[in-house]
Amino acid sequence: MSSPYGLHRVLAPAGVLPQQAERLDADPRPHRDEVVVDVERLNLDAASFRQLREQHGEGAAVREAVLAIVRRRGKMQNPVTGSGGMLLGTVREVGPESPLGLRPGDRIATLVSLTLTPLRITDDLRDWDGRGEQVPCTGTAVLFGRSVAAVLPDDLPHELALSVLDVCGAPALTDRVVRRRATPSVLVLGGGGKSGSLSLAAARRAGASRTVALVPTEREAARVRAAGLADEVVIADARDPVAVADAVGEPADVTVVCVDVPGCEHGAILATSDGGTVVFFSMATSFSAAALGAEGLAADVEMLVGNGYVPGHAEFALDLLRTEPGVRALFEHGQTDRS
Repeated sequence: MSSPYGLHRVLAPAGVLPQQAERLDADPRPHRDEVVVDVERLNLDAASFRQLREQHGEGAAVREAVLAIVRRRGKMQNPVTGSGGMLLGTVREVGPESPLGLRPGDRIATLVSLTLTPLRITDDLRDWDGRGEQVPCTGTAVLFGRSVAAVLPDDLPHELALSVLDVCGAPALTDRVVRRRATPSVLVLGGGGKSGSLSLAAARRAGASRTVALVPTEREAARVRAAGLADEVVIADARDPVAVADAVGEPADVTVVCVDVPGCEHGAILATSDGGTVVFFSMATSFSAAALGAEGLAADVEMLVGNGYVPGHAEFALDLLRTEPGVRALFEHGQTDRS
């Protein structure tokens, strides 16, 4: 009997959800409430890809590392970061009791993590050079009854849409948090990246009185200034708390962390005003470091974990891409960098 949470796909250990499992059953024959997808491309999350590249170098070694993870676990879940990514593909088969509203032939992006998605790769990733987060591949994936997926829009290149949908939870939650306050100031750590640029655009649209983008280099700062997404662009290493606080100056009411390296928790806390909110979207975040750091700094800040899902998040992020030229420019520049 199948479970809408995918419990029937867990091979080990018993009694855990698919995201916690060591191994999943990736058999491409669907249960009655499942959807089988022919995979065309994986999008590895930024923290996972950075860790793999730092450990293995670039190219074939990274490719072999990803293949080994998927073969061993039946899913793509980086054992160091615990994170995965998402995928693009075409629906092959839909079980008669699936509630997802998908049809065979739909081109979709999954909006649930690869860490809980049963996955098989059948082409040894031969068309991937191991140098970018987007991974062309052939294989199959399985979606459960409680999975989330979006049919790809016809008006955007599919690779571009995939990049946006990979981080669509960030701008949607930023919008929600900013609207709870009266014209707050908003700081985005990693404002030049995918989730960061979308979060800046969302904050401004939601009524932020001041938007600040923190980036690590002058080169990235120039791109963010050209995109016009922030009132201020400052340069600092997000891992250096004092440098972050000095660069930002007046603390922000809302700080959104979109940096894909560990060690950015204390800088975010120092740069946030008393009574303010820090939203952590990075999979590199240590939540114990965040909690204990706030305690040690006697910082009265609310801390939120961005879980990647907000109702309507896909449509919201795609609308920002369509209507904010600066967002699109940064996304397209990022794709050019990876080509």
